[in-house]
Amino acid sequence: MHAVDLIRKKRDGEEFTPEEIRFLVRGAAMETIPEEQLAAWLMAAFLRGLSLAEVDALTTAMKLSGEVFDPAPLGRFAVDKHSTGGVGDKTSLLVAPIAAAAGLVVPMISGRALGHTGGTLDKLECIPGYRTQLSLREMEQVLAKVGASIVGQTKSLVPADRVLYALRDRTSTVESPYLICASIMSKKLAAGLNGLVLDVKTGSGAFLRRKEDALFLAALMVETGERAGTRTAALLTNMEQPLGRFAGNWVEVQESLDLLSGRRHPLNEDLREVSLALAGWMIFLGDAAKTAAAGRQRAEDILESGQALRIFTDMVEAQGGDTSVFAEPEKFHRPAVRRDFLADRSGYLAHVDCTLVGWAVQRLGAGRERAGDPVFAHAGLEMHAKLGDKVKVGKPLCTLYADFDGRLTEPEILLRLALVIADEPTPAEPLIQDIITASNRKQYLEAARHP
Repeated sequence: MHAVDLIRKKRDGEEFTPEEIRFLVRGAAMETIPEEQLAAWLMAAFLRGLSLAEVDALTTAMKLSGEVFDPAPLGRFAVDKHSTGGVGDKTSLLVAPIAAAAGLVVPMISGRALGHTGGTLDKLECIPGYRTQLSLREMEQVLAKVGASIVGQTKSLVPADRVLYALRDRTSTVESPYLICASIMSKKLAAGLNGLVLDVKTGSGAFLRRKEDALFLAALMVETGERAGTRTAALLTNMEQPLGRFAGNWVEVQESLDLLSGRRHPLNEDLREVSLALAGWMIFLGDAAKTAAAGRQRAEDILESGQALRIFTDMVEAQGGDTSVFAEPEKFHRPAVRRDFLADRSGYLAHVDCTLVGWAVQRLGAGRERAGDPVFAHAGLEMHAKLGDKVKVGKPLCTLYADFDGRLTEPEILLRLALVIADEPTPAEPLIQDIITASNRKQYLEAARHP
């Protein structure tokens, strides 16, 4: 086989065989196919699309391009959760210990902040000593001891995806639902999962803002997971505003610790509800509850009992983290500067451009524009109002945290554009908008098929 022939074939709208896809993936992983040819193939796939069989073959080939984790020796159902990215989304810190407390194992391979969305690894690395870079053997040891382990991708896990993802970022082919699906699902299936729950965001802070696009991606990933023998479900969740009170790094760990400790706040009830719904589906898919609703109730019981907090603490300690900072997490929060962002008129918070809020958090120092950029642990913001809330002129809409004054100027400009106050509140949209499962995925694929 020759790469140029395969580029031509996809350019002309023909379907690849599994052998042809394996050839391309192997060439990406081993760097035997030049980048310009891989880039040309990606653009052809972006423009022509892929069939379900091609997505399935691409996902499988990428999954098998490197190491694959086998959770079978642990003797428990392996389940994970993946989010398509959002602002203030720290659900992983809650659902992983909840599911582990229900008797499941959670080998969670997470990512870092890039663009306007936050990264779970950056949040956890704010905990002094916490190690996110574990070998698969070390992750297995943590899972055997604790039941949950949140780590970063190893160099030997799905190496083809690292090459193709970097090329997609540089060739404007990121938005293809087929390529997104293969990228996400290859990494998750390489973790040897028996079950997977997907949190697919839609709205102003989501990567895919249009609900139709988000629905198609969700159904495509459920289809791909089920074809691979992994029980899969997807929840389409609202990302029209930051999830919870905080967006940043340490402040999100602090907020998670509050919820794990039973300390509730009106402004993070949305975070609590989404986390319980996701954990409920994880528990249901893992046969630890008869229905998703029963799974949600069990998740809430676990959260309120303190079991999830104990598992989270044990996981952090098992991965080298200093849990003494958990005693008074608000005192560990030490931003160099903080400033209130004030409402310029009275009324109701009627609209939030959540992507702009995410960029404001990134500019404060909590995120990165390019892979490898440093992040500031204590940067971020605290929201003081949710959509529909009444606000008063001169009162704080949010509080900004940064490492020096110069960081505050651009975020304030972005927030002035992002937060819209009106005379009347806007009707709230449902927090969980759709649920895609093995039983209904076909109808969503047909109804929301991407053009």
